[in-house]
Amino acid sequence: MTEPDDRVRCAWAVDTNGSRLYRDYHDEEWGRPLHGRNELYERLCLEAFQSGLSWITILRKRDAFRAAFSGFDPEVVARFTERDVERLLADASIVRNRAKIEASVSNARAILALQDTDLDTLLWSFAPPPRPSRPATVNDVPAVTAESTAMAKELKRRGFKFVGPTTAYALMQATGMVDDHVAGCWVPSAA
Repeated sequence: MTEPDDRVRCAWAVDTNGSRLYRDYHDEEWGRPLHGRNELYERLCLEAFQSGLSWITILRKRDAFRAAFSGFDPEVVARFTERDVERLLADASIVRNRAKIEASVSNARAILALQDTDLDTLLWSFAPPPRPSRPATVNDVPAVTAESTAMAKELKRRGFKFVGPTTAYALMQATGMVDDHVAGCWVPSAA
């Protein structure tokens, strides 16, 4: 979809409410390769919090999430207690869902428990080879792939929670493991 700046973007990136959050996220972050333990842990948590909600809700609350979850430092979040969970459940600036909050704490502990790898290497090991071309339209973008299913299964085996195949695929899209910008989108391919 062409915007006032004459750039063609993926249709989902157009925010009809006049906000630039979607557009900026699309242009500057989504689909760009992301590495780093804390950075990937943040995206893992935010994708889980997004489940069942609109991504714009998460974008609007992202700074509050960062503050509430100590910058998504797994070493800090892994030490959260039930008192911290209750504090987060009372925090109206984030999504207050006990299962998602507890999963974020549990996933921090699972990251620290990794023995034979690190989070970055583990997640990126599921990145498929680049496609020969981008999807023609958003309707050609899958919600789940064999790789996202395998990622979710391995994460679950390693004690991670709230990361099914659909959430795993959304994580793969957001962190540039796959390029699901549609054909014609101005954002350069990372491949």
